[in-house]
Amino acid sequence: MALLIRIANTLALLLALAWPAAAQDAVAPDGADDMDALFASLADPDAANPDQIAADIRNRWSQSGSGTLDLLLRRGRSAIAARDFTAAVEHFTALTDHAPGFAEAWHGRAQALFLDGRIGAAIGDLRRTLALEPRHFEAWAGLGAILMGLDRPAAALEAWQRALELNPHIDEIPDAAEWLDIQVNGRET
Repeated sequence: MALLIRIANTLALLLALAWPAAAQDAVAPDGADDMDALFASLADPDAANPDQIAADIRNRWSQSGSGTLDLLLRRGRSAIAARDFTAAVEHFTALTDHAPGFAEAWHGRAQALFLDGRIGAAIGDLRRTLALEPRHFEAWAGLGAILMGLDRPAAALEAWQRALELNPHIDEIPDAAEWLDIQVNGRET
């Protein structure tokens, strides 16, 4: 169990640190205005290019509709990349204050809070992210990793299963979720 908790903590850290670069590089394809279609494509285990579909979804999540808010989002992500978690929390807090309905603001702050060691607050922001965007597979994955690190295996399994329903192409989760399902439910998935 201790090994799985270390794996979960590593997964949470990797998801938090990988997000800024991936999100900034993503470009939505012309004519792909339908998020439902993107999510349907991503959920297909045989999707032709799941990494690009996920990047397109991330790009959409990152569009606030305001240049000022987008700047705060970029600054928060840059601060995470620079490992200045205090500054990242400040940028994302300003963003959540000005755009409380912008799910990616809460997700970014959750990442910064997690990396700053403020786990309870990170969980709260992940829950807010998911209330605003229930299909946020990265928030589900991060929540599962944090819950696993807190030795809450049943809740972690539920979060990881939700992440995998939305995006079965997250490489880091399936083996851990399968092992965890056996531990929690006594059966293989």
